[in-house]
Amino acid sequence: MEREEALTIVKLHLTDHRYQHTLGVMESAISLAKQYGANEKKAELAAIFHDYAKFRPKDEMREIIEEQNFPQDLLQYNSELWHAPTGAFLVEKEAGITDKEILDAIRYHTSGRPAMTLLDKIIYLADYIEPGRHFPGVDEVRAMAKQNLDTALIQAVKNTILFLMKRNQPVYPASFQTYNDLIMRQED
Repeated sequence: MEREEALTIVKLHLTDHRYQHTLGVMESAISLAKQYGANEKKAELAAIFHDYAKFRPKDEMREIIEEQNFPQDLLQYNSELWHAPTGAFLVEKEAGITDKEILDAIRYHTSGRPAMTLLDKIIYLADYIEPGRHFPGVDEVRAMAKQNLDTALIQAVKNTILFLMKRNQPVYPASFQTYNDLIMRQED
């Protein structure tokens, strides 16, 4: 699928603000893919579709999680997590993208996962550092991303976990597992 077709499909499902975010994620993902030797076309498509289900009704996302036997513990955590796995499902079903690597990058862009692929890492990080993001710590992670993908990713995951903890919000276990996996692999 070409960029313009993908953007046209996605635009129908996003607010103007979220569409601008998606364009920023796309540019960041392409840049990271070039820098770290990932497939730029896959990075582009995963970035374009990463928030495809962001504004779907919660009931629809809950139903997909239940019917598709996604990890049921998702339903116990903030519904902000739901759009990633349901998005991957809907991108395959509605947009016809079947590439497992692209779908997995979409599926894990909010929580991460142990043993993240290069594309997983790029989409997670591109979503975090895209130029429209402005919050404490993002500039530090942007600078780190220019030097070392894993170091930047560790900091992004750490910042996200700390943000949730400071707000007394539960942290999805996969986020802790992602952090631990990245730290342990770094020590190898």
